[in-house]
Formats: sequence, C-alpha cells, structure tokens
Amino acid sequence: MLRRLLIASGLLLASLLSCLLPAAAHGPTPQRADETIVIEAPADQVWKLVSAFGSIGDWHPLVKKVAVTGGDAAGGERTLTLAKGDVTEGLDEVDPGARRISYRLLKENVEAIPVSFYTATIEVKPTGAGSEVTWSARFYRADTTNEPPEELNDAAAIAAMTDFIKQGLAGLKAKAAGK
Repeated sequence: MLRRLLIASGLLLASLLSCLLPAAAHGPTPQRADETIVIEAPADQVWKLVSAFGSIGDWHPLVKKVAVTGGDAAGGERTLTLAKGDVTEGLDEVDPGARRISYRLLKENVEAIPVSFYTATIEVKPTGAGSEVTWSARFYRADTTNEPPEELNDAAAIAAMTDFIKQGLAGLKAKAAGK
C-alpha cells in the first residue's frame, strides 16, 4: 500500500512539474510591423520600383549600398549596407499580378537591425489615381534567450523594424513622385 502511495505521489509530482516547465522556457514570440502609405503615382509605376529587388537602394534612405545576385526572381539575394553594417536577404516570391514581393533575412547583423530573423512582404494596390503600399514584416528579436538585454529585446526589434519600414515607405513615396 505504501509503495502504491509513493508511486502515485511521484507521478502526481512529475505531472505538475511537466506543466510548469514549458512556462519557464517559453523563448521569444514572433513580432510584427505593418505600415501602409498612399502614394500619388500609378500602381504600375510604384510596382516597377518595388519589384526590382536591387533598386531598394535607389529609394530607401537607410540603405547606403546594395549588392544583388540572382536578379529579380525567386532565389535572388541582396546584401544591404546600412549605417551599422550589412544584412543579406533572399527573394522568396514575386507576384506581378498581385503586385506583391516577399523576402526573408538570410544573414543577420544584430548591430544593423536587432532581429534574429524576419520575413517581409510589400504589396502595391491601385487606389483612385494613386497607389496604396503595404509593407508587413514578421520577425524575432535579436536575443532569443528568456532574458534579453534591452537593446536586443522585443521592443528594440519592433522599433527598429517599424522605423526601417516607415523610412522606406517615405523614400518610396518621394522617389515615385519624382522628388
């Protein structure tokens, strides 16, 4: 009888501990940044700027230089030189019919952008005589441990990605308007 009680108690304790362990080891959760801008230029004109994978350096104010391999088709890669170093991205999809381009981070640089991984999509839709451009990104913070330092935590990642996207959209708007 005592043996059964000890076994039952042990099983109950093991069951309770197994419920607590996942809560203590949760790790990072995916974050997101979504921004939209209206541009007074036809959607086809704006799409030409967005769909040329290497042209981001022509309109994004934070991009100092771009090196492209593989062109503007899925599988292409680009290395962006930013103020604090390079990041490399891979082109996943170009859909001319939907005017949508999707890409992902291939080689991180947490000094340049404090994230460990991201995927992003830019979509151009006609609206009136102009365009509506939506840029969405899903990402993880740079430090994926449970106690990241402030400069590598979720808030830092969200702020950096949101700023990168907002400045990019403003630059795209200026380029499309010929300014």
